[in-house]
Amino acid sequence: MQFVTVRDFRSASREIWDKLVNNEEIIVTNNGRPTALLLNITESNFEEILASVRQAKAMRAFNRMREEAAGRGYLSEEEIEAEIRAYRAETSGDVQ
Repeated sequence: MQFVTVRDFRSASREIWDKLVNNEEIIVTNNGRPTALLLNITESNFEEILASVRQAKAMRAFNRMREEAAGRGYLSEEEIEAEIRAYRAETSGDVQ
């Protein structure tokens, strides 16, 4: 993995593209902070890589939600069942 600055990316993009073919991953930084990830993809692996990136993003979102839930405290099984009953009553028009 190699790091390049936004400035370098603008001024030497051809050289960076050449390195990307060999390195497969390049991190673009802006003011010393990672901003973008460049991956070497081909027509044959495009869908697979895109699916992998989307799966990784979904897992990160799921993990953040779990951490937030843990910070707020978990619901007991009884509370979960009560929430389910309340939702079912709202959607079916029944009162329980």
